[in-house]
Amino acid sequence: MQLKYNRQPSLGSSLIKFFIRFLIVILFFILAIFLVEKINFPSPEKKFNIDITNEIKKL
Repeated sequence: MQLKYNRQPSLGSSLIKFFIRFLIVILFFILAIFLVEKINFPSPEKKFNIDITNEIKKL
């Protein structure tokens, strides 16, 4: 009697593959956020004071 080859992966192995991929994606995002925080982006040195009283009077 020949054994039938099962081509479909079992539910357990497909769930394990899903969780491994999910963990890799989560780790990638955490690493990306960590690296973005390390970059010093330039911030404006001058504070802008905008006078909006004229616009309020028009309303």
